[in-house]
Amino acid sequence: MKSEAIQFSGVIRQNGNMNAAFVEFPFSTEQLFGKKGQVKIKAVFDDKVEYRGSLAKMKSDCHILGLTQEIRKQLGKTFGDEISVSIIEDKEERTVDIADDIAVLFNESPEAKELFDNMSYTHRKEYIRWIEEAKKAETRENRKIKMIRMILDGKKGV
Repeated sequence: MKSEAIQFSGVIRQNGNMNAAFVEFPFSTEQLFGKKGQVKIKAVFDDKVEYRGSLAKMKSDCHILGLTQEIRKQLGKTFGDEISVSIIEDKEERTVDIADDIAVLFNESPEAKELFDNMSYTHRKEYIRWIEEAKKAETRENRKIKMIRMILDGKKGV
């Protein structure tokens, strides 16, 4: 609905006792986007760190936007710090780039590939990130094999 960026400031809040953070979205998603549930967005934090995610309605009065540890590290900010946020609705299809060596494995297991393709963007991204973060080739190989097994066993994420 809205095409220009929505800007606001908020305080980085801690989610319970976890090392997880979020900022509250101070507007009505229903009025701005015509949606009550999750809204896919592209955000820019403090005019420097870009992020694709979702405004989610957790057990809260308003929608929230999660801030990963990686984003907080890039910003040099933590719980209690103020942050500026600029968001637009993300209408692009969310795709995950799959490295050639992983694609080969999927070619050998069409059933796993089909299950993987039917997963949410977040789960697909998580599996691929897990494999690509391996520092040793041996670890990467082990994780690829383990991923196929986990997918075939019906596990949605790592």
